[in-house]
Amino acid sequence: MTTARDIMHAGTQCIAEDQTLDEAARMMRDLGVGSLPICGNDQKLHGIITDRDIVIKCVAEGMDPGMCTAAELAQGKVTWVDADTDMTTIIETMGREQIKRIPVIHDHRLVGMISEADLARHLDDRQLSRFVEGVFARP
Repeated sequence: MTTARDIMHAGTQCIAEDQTLDEAARMMRDLGVGSLPICGNDQKLHGIITDRDIVIKCVAEGMDPGMCTAAELAQGKVTWVDADTDMTTIIETMGREQIKRIPVIHDHRLVGMISEADLARHLDDRQLSRFVEGVFARP
């Protein structure tokens, strides 16, 4: 049985909730990623910020990315999976929540992220089709 631990991108770096969005953008550029988990001072996952969030919710609204913090863009509910979660549950969760990336938690700590690219590399055609339909085909 393939689990989240088997396909996740390990070594995921967080942005602190008090760091600014321009810092987040530079981190994304340097890491070659389009999203970052937001971690609080309590070392727990508080949200995810994407490059699109920075553009749409900050820059396009006339806010200064050098003043706006990651916490200001963090969503209320954070969807995640345990490292031992099976592929069927991961696909169902991402489809239900219509998300393209999902954090992986083990022992209350962030241990990785699963992205669309990770799924594309590890899913068979049927599973990949279910993922795409769940995330992209619903209104």
